[in-house]
Amino acid sequence: MKPRVVILKTGTTYPQIRDQFGDFEDWFVSKLSSQLDLTIADATQAPPPGQPDEWHGVVITGSPAMVSDREPWSEQAADWVKGAVQANIPTFGVCYGHQLLAHALGGKVGYHPKGRETGTHNVTLFESAQTDPLFRHLPQQFAAQLTHKQSVLELPPGAVLLGATDFEPHQAFRVGENAWGVQFHPEFSDDVMRSYLRVQQPELEKEGLETQSLLNLVKPAPHATQLLELFSEWVINQQRE
Repeated sequence: MKPRVVILKTGTTYPQIRDQFGDFEDWFVSKLSSQLDLTIADATQAPPPGQPDEWHGVVITGSPAMVSDREPWSEQAADWVKGAVQANIPTFGVCYGHQLLAHALGGKVGYHPKGRETGTHNVTLFESAQTDPLFRHLPQQFAAQLTHKQSVLELPPGAVLLGATDFEPHQAFRVGENAWGVQFHPEFSDDVMRSYLRVQQPELEKEGLETQSLLNLVKPAPHATQLLELFSEWVINQQRE
């Protein structure tokens, strides 16, 4: 039996990106292992399905929403995710999912004091990553795709900080043995990242960011993407034990 993993969809991408590349859940499905039995659940439309311990793994997508708005659907999802972590279910949150995980477990989420981080940037791992089940397989520095205005301003109690960029001190963390949050987007291709920058261009220019310079720096980020393969393997191995 394939391990059952629910992808909690917490929003949708820009229409012009969705028309060309599909939506958030499509990118995760293409990067997670085919050995997983994946279910998409739109958390903005209905509560997460079943009890957390009915699943072998949980993945939480990004979103244009803001965790600090504490919308009812988001708070409901946060409570469910907290239950998943307490039940020791392997959990992987990305961008909004990373922030939602931190919020659910007692961390603080809000707007980054320096504004937006977007484009391809280098994530540097800390010594703590050398013993992490997932991150120990990655190089000490690797490229990742990013686009966010809010951040995890304070980690949840007991969280292990795994990596940072020059702009964002909390790029990756783990809580317990089975729950990870990453601010960057392992599911993004470089083409998706370029599309984001083009769509965001009017906002970026208003914020004093050079869109063309950011576009010139976009490149593939295979090590970041590898995390979804590593998480898949982790879920599969956890079910076997």
